[in-house]
Amino acid sequence: MIEEEKQGQKMNMVLDCRDLACPQPVLRAKELLDSLTQGAVEVLVDNEAAQSNLTRFGKSQGFAVESRIAGENRHITISKSGPAKVAVSAPDDVRCALSGNGLVIVVPANTMGRGNEELGGVLMRAYVKTIKSLSPLPAKIFFYNTGVKITATESDLIEPLRELVAQGVEVYSCGTCLDFFNLKDTLLVGQVTNMFEIMDAMAQAVNVVSPY
Repeated sequence: MIEEEKQGQKMNMVLDCRDLACPQPVLRAKELLDSLTQGAVEVLVDNEAAQSNLTRFGKSQGFAVESRIAGENRHITISKSGPAKVAVSAPDDVRCALSGNGLVIVVPANTMGRGNEELGGVLMRAYVKTIKSLSPLPAKIFFYNTGVKITATESDLIEPLRELVAQGVEVYSCGTCLDFFNLKDTLLVGQVTNMFEIMDAMAQAVNVVSPY
């Protein structure tokens, strides 16, 4: 449900996204913000993951973001005073000079390769532990499908991932996937994300690599 309120030349809207599955709150907020020249969208959600996703989305676009909690509801106000921040693609001939911000790693499973699962588990552990040797380090690592079992299950991979986070690497796990495997409450490293953020990061990356 959308409620509209005009203040001068600005349009302020209230968007009710309670009970909507990830990434619908972000997608609906983006659609409304795209339709505004300037103004604000106040999004109502009912869970912390949606609040975090909306906050990161708004800030990534260069918008002002405020949030408050009222009872079981979370109100996130995203204010737009001009065009969204636009990512500029680098020409092919200068991409080699870009920093690690151009590299995104996606991990769609808790094993590496097809075939023997035990061997795949051994390979995946070696893969994750080897990421720290990259120079420069990746900007972001996304875990989805059974890959979220790596970030939400106690193992010898949690500490290497925490070390990467300490060095500035952003580690994300798919919220829908964590819910599917009942692991959201046991996430041990990184943040919860949504499909829009995963797709957006992959689309803007100079290089996307995957161990699968």
